[in-house]
Amino acid sequence: MRPTPTDQPARTASGAVVPVLAFAGIVVAVMQTLLVPVIKDLPQLLDTAPSNATWVLTSTLLSGAVATPIMGRLGDLYGKRRMLIASLSVMVVGALVSALTSDLLLMIVGRTLQGFAMGAIPLGIGLMRDMLPREKLGSAMALMSSSIGVGGGLALPLAALIAQHADWHALFYGAAGLGALSIALTLLVVPESKMRAEGTFDLLGALGLSTGLVLFLLPITKGSDWGWTSGTTLGLFAASAVVLVLWGVYELRAAAPLVDLRTTARPAVLFTNLASIMVGVSFYVVSLVLPQLLQLPKATGYGLGQSMVVAGLLVAPLGLTMMFTAPVYARLSAKYGPKTTLILGMLIIAIGYGAGLGLMSAAWQSLVIAVVLGAGIGLAYSSLPALIVGAVPASETGAANGLNTLMRSIGTSVSSAVIGMVLANTANTVNGVEIPTMHGFRVSFLIATGAVAIGLLMALFLPKPDRAPQLHASSEEDANLERAEAVLRGFRGRVLGADGSPVARAKVTLIDRRGRQAGATLSEEDGSYALAVPAEGAYVLAARASGHGPLASSASHAGDDRAVDLDLSLPGETVTA
Repeated sequence: MRPTPTDQPARTASGAVVPVLAFAGIVVAVMQTLLVPVIKDLPQLLDTAPSNATWVLTSTLLSGAVATPIMGRLGDLYGKRRMLIASLSVMVVGALVSALTSDLLLMIVGRTLQGFAMGAIPLGIGLMRDMLPREKLGSAMALMSSSIGVGGGLALPLAALIAQHADWHALFYGAAGLGALSIALTLLVVPESKMRAEGTFDLLGALGLSTGLVLFLLPITKGSDWGWTSGTTLGLFAASAVVLVLWGVYELRAAAPLVDLRTTARPAVLFTNLASIMVGVSFYVVSLVLPQLLQLPKATGYGLGQSMVVAGLLVAPLGLTMMFTAPVYARLSAKYGPKTTLILGMLIIAIGYGAGLGLMSAAWQSLVIAVVLGAGIGLAYSSLPALIVGAVPASETGAANGLNTLMRSIGTSVSSAVIGMVLANTANTVNGVEIPTMHGFRVSFLIATGAVAIGLLMALFLPKPDRAPQLHASSEEDANLERAEAVLRGFRGRVLGADGSPVARAKVTLIDRRGRQAGATLSEEDGSYALAVPAEGAYVLAARASGHGPLASSASHAGDDRAVDLDLSLPGETVTA
């Protein structure tokens, strides 16, 4: 029988689980940032044209976008730890392929495999939700969500140092080593969650989403090369729209969809995902602009003339500050809720970019911008998984966080394409080399500020939260606490035996009209139980307990803020020969 949310892991999660999962996230970020120091040299290193060399970056982006929601759903169905190890293993294979070649095609294959590691972020968040007590969950998810920035910030100076003093293939050997270490630590420290979603893997839905995403992201990443009004670019955008609409219609009709679009349409999920796109845009702009500004020669009149390594060190506080905001976020969120921390993070990002427009004339000013933006982006990133986790059933955590991570990836993709186009169109040509201008840098910061303003608007539309995020329980003790604290919009009553006596610790499961589990709980010592409903509709309450026969009782709820009283009387146990 497939385990359900109240069937907890036999092992208690150790204190090392959070840092090990966060390390997996950092490894993913390192893989993404690996080639930033050698981007401009890739055509020479691979002996190819610049337009072909960009596929080394584009392939990772596309595979990561495809893998993120798919690995999240596979984790929900078959085990998050298992899929986390699979994601990291594919990344290690991809890193070794890239380390052993200078051939363009093989390099693209290796980088495509490395993109699969992006699934580690939603899988790690899902594991944390399944194993950690509620008081530790907020800060743990914040750290996991911020690990992308932390890894990126740490990787920039290290990758620059390696690229300057060793063969560039050493970058991939280093990534493979980090991936192998992460796999070993996960095997040793992280127990498998027994939480499973019902249903089967939606292969057709996965193919449809993958096709739609590739058709959408491909012209975004290559539009500058092909021309934004070219037939190829516009044709791919149109094809993407058609495929994604057809995919959406299919998902709404599927019995076990890859992405539950009805859940995604909830305001708490929808506006969080829209805000995530804008946070992704704002995060990537500073990562593109500051390193270039710092490394441009002073002879340009505005370049800061720093080496590759020094530029990396000056930008590194962006990621480090994101890491240090995780415990700050946990305290703020516990008091005011993740919606407030998301809004606060957005405001800090806006201040950072606004101040950055006038702070581009000295290296130390870049450091200030990195710290301020890191604090804002850290608060914003930390808020996103808590908002998602508080709005979806426990069995859908991996898929929902996978979709949220995908939204951030789309934001960085759009940011990369738009800022690349802005810097290219405003560049000056000196001796046949395109040199970005200060005007281009300032326009890029203005675009980031506009994106943050849109994200802030999306955050304001989020439903008013409780003072702390409504995180689903990760243990029986937490389940009891959650029942006691809940303001019920659902069913409540008592579980009784055939003789009318209360039945303690009976398992009561709420099943929706599509046959999926919508909640589960254990009855109290006096037989009382309480279960919240996600929406209006018809439900089945299934109850079972040792020494009693099982019961399935139909009921409906209007979806309003009231509790429907329903006692569940278990029949006597049937004895079979």
